[in-house]
Amino acid sequence: MSDTFPITIYHNPACGTSRNALAMIEAAAYVPEIVEYAKVGWTRALLERLFSDMGASPRDVLRGKGTPAAELGLLTDTVSDDEILSAMVEHPILVNRPIVVTPKGTKLCRPSEIVFTLLDRVPDTFTKEDGEVVRP
Repeated sequence: MSDTFPITIYHNPACGTSRNALAMIEAAAYVPEIVEYAKVGWTRALLERLFSDMGASPRDVLRGKGTPAAELGLLTDTVSDDEILSAMVEHPILVNRPIVVTPKGTKLCRPSEIVFTLLDRVPDTFTKEDGEVVRP
């Protein structure tokens, strides 16, 4: 299906929430641009734009679980947003996921159902990997 509603998902295929968000987009008959950020990395400019578009700070999007955030000292109140941003560029896994960009906005889609607020059309129902049925 040809679509004039562009969608980009910054995706980590190892993450269930990210896989569910991608599957929800596809269940709504969209073909998104998929950016596996852990492979391709981030630029500072891209992160700054995404965070600005979301109205979020680097701290808001910092992932602590399963990352080197604690070892890097990023979980303390004294670390600056600039330091967190620099660490995110160096260690892409520090950015929580998935981040989805559409003409309706940019959001960190945790939980994955948040992605429905960014779409022009949604499926009637969706079943997540864990069997939970979601009705958008």
